[in-house]
Amino acid sequence: MTAAAPQIINGDNFPLAEARAIAKRFSRPKAIIYWVDFSISISIAWAAFYVAVVSPAFSLIQIGAILVASLAHYRAVIFTHELAHLKRGTFTVFRAVWNIFSGIPMMVPSFSYTGVHIDHHRPGIYGFKEDGEYVPFATGKPWRIIAYLLLIFVLPLLMAARFIVLAPLSYLIPPLRGILWKSLSSLAIDLNYARPPQGKQDDESWRLQEFGGFVLGAGVITLVVLNVLPVTVLVIWYAIAVIIFLMNSLRTLAAHAYRNPGDQLMSRSDEFLDSVNVPGIPFITALWAPVGLRFHATHHLFPSMPYHEIEKVHKALVAELPDNTAYLSASRKSLLDALVRLWNEASQAQSNEGRGVRATN
Repeated sequence: MTAAAPQIINGDNFPLAEARAIAKRFSRPKAIIYWVDFSISISIAWAAFYVAVVSPAFSLIQIGAILVASLAHYRAVIFTHELAHLKRGTFTVFRAVWNIFSGIPMMVPSFSYTGVHIDHHRPGIYGFKEDGEYVPFATGKPWRIIAYLLLIFVLPLLMAARFIVLAPLSYLIPPLRGILWKSLSSLAIDLNYARPPQGKQDDESWRLQEFGGFVLGAGVITLVVLNVLPVTVLVIWYAIAVIIFLMNSLRTLAAHAYRNPGDQLMSRSDEFLDSVNVPGIPFITALWAPVGLRFHATHHLFPSMPYHEIEKVHKALVAELPDNTAYLSASRKSLLDALVRLWNEASQAQSNEGRGVRATN
């Protein structure tokens, strides 16, 4: 499977000032949209989860319920991205409700993403080793892409063990506390990522969230052992978690071009051009890139722009920029198109390495 060679445009030619002027017209986060969207998503998610648990094993009803629950839970979980960008001290009730009904049950409470993601947008960190959400897939060997996808089967179990086993154990073995925070408290794609010590950008309630993950996880397992809940609850949870991680992993691979080998300082324009928009078909593309993440490149131009405005900004930029060539260069036709381009660039990089050629941007 092949694709046309990507057109790489220098960030110096990107009309950043004009783009910022256009984006100023758009609004701040609207709480009612967050509440309605999340409430509908999480209600469907848990209703479908219940249907999956009580339905006959491997029946069409159970399979359908698992798929619906996975998509709905995925959309609900992705609100963690919005929480990471919401101004500190705002949406406190929404944040708590999200953690109770989505983050903690899925073993990904908000503290595991908030500070980590903000660093991903910091000048001088994007694309470097301090960026836990960046791996130079396009400049390395293609097998790393496959290896990253295979992690979906391990991650749900690892996250559950982190909260149910390692968290309480760390209070008996104090040195384990530091290891947990540094290496097992981040939703990062770089397995070598070391989380910095806790700072003001992190959730103040992270210990409470951690305790909630332990109580919920240990409580459900105890109820299953006592035959109060069927073991199907755990099986369905694992199946849904794997599907969520699969969709998010594919989305993550399609979110950037991943051309920074880890030693190139990138401007905001360069960062945009190393990121990807997949406008696609709204109701279809939004299934794998929910809550505004179809426009990931645009998000990197305006990180604080709420998800319900990002498509409007995208359309305005396409229509109003004096020259939208550079802006449109970050768009892909589909998820498959983005993944094929990434694979081809990685394959070309491996071929160049074999011939002793150093790729340059």
